[in-house]
Amino acid sequence: MSRHTSRSFSTILALLLAALAVRAADGPAADPIPVQIGAVTMQTVTPHSWIPGSIVSRADARIASVVGGRVVWVAEVGSRVKSGAPIARLDDTQVRLRVVDLQAQVERARAQRSLAKSQVERYDQLASTHVLSASQLEEARAQLDMTDADVTRADSQLHQAQQELADSQIRAPFAGVVTERFIQQGEYVPVGAATVRLVNTGAIEARATAALEFAANIRPGQIVMVRERDRERAGKVRAVVPVGDDRSRQFEVRVAFDKADWLVGTPIEVSLPTAAARTAVTVPRDALVIRANRSYVLRVTRAGTVEELDVLPGVAIADLVEVRGALAAGDRLVVRGAERLTAGQPVKIVTEEARAPHPG
Repeated sequence: MSRHTSRSFSTILALLLAALAVRAADGPAADPIPVQIGAVTMQTVTPHSWIPGSIVSRADARIASVVGGRVVWVAEVGSRVKSGAPIARLDDTQVRLRVVDLQAQVERARAQRSLAKSQVERYDQLASTHVLSASQLEEARAQLDMTDADVTRADSQLHQAQQELADSQIRAPFAGVVTERFIQQGEYVPVGAATVRLVNTGAIEARATAALEFAANIRPGQIVMVRERDRERAGKVRAVVPVGDDRSRQFEVRVAFDKADWLVGTPIEVSLPTAAARTAVTVPRDALVIRANRSYVLRVTRAGTVEELDVLPGVAIADLVEVRGALAAGDRLVVRGAERLTAGQPVKIVTEEARAPHPG
């Protein structure tokens, strides 16, 4: 190739590249990218913290025996019993014999009282005839008083024995499930010994212990969230135990439910307020773009382009997030389509239906 031809080719190539550069610079702007938007709002927010706790029963007791005796039967673990149903039985042979003996003593005391009463009535009739002395009448009346006391005492002992007979059948003070047995058939149970653990699985609530500095923000009647893994349920603060532990510096909160199917002992978390409510700027959760070293939102300008604004996320409230930054209520933020956007790009606002692909 000649030197002239080479120089001509270089000149043509340079002109072509220059033309392409000018065309790229002066060409038409990129098409607007379709996006969905959400508005910046002002909301009352309350900071919360998830506090670990567990599900407990409001009726969970070790049922004690009020009489001593040999065990002849005890309910199996897992048995569901109604209130008043037997959960254990003690040998009542000796008590039954004592009841029979005391019944006889009561009848004897009543017969003696009847005899003494008749004696007094006869002496009262003879008193006007002066056949007997006043001291004899007083002695008869004293005898009647003693027989009355004997009857009262015998009745009391009989009722006590009958109560022991009834107590030899240990009954459930509330409906529940037998979760543990502390006695076995054939053992001797002393007075006051635990027999079974009875738990009412239908009356459950959440128990959590929170730091004392949160106490001023929690009160009975508040609605709070309780979660177990991915399940959340609203509950109402039933009680705040106003006594803190000296060592742990924590206090107890009880949260009740209308209906719940959690097992007693299930580990849960309770969302409790950690500070007073305040008014804050909030944005839709989907408007927040989180990167390794920053968080920002894309605000739609009046010119139809987007600009990046750094924000500092705060408390989450349902689908909203509290943020701090150069935002004002009513600002329009991109909530769908932000992954393809950079600052300065034009956008076109569409609805969800407009962005959905047409079938076929």
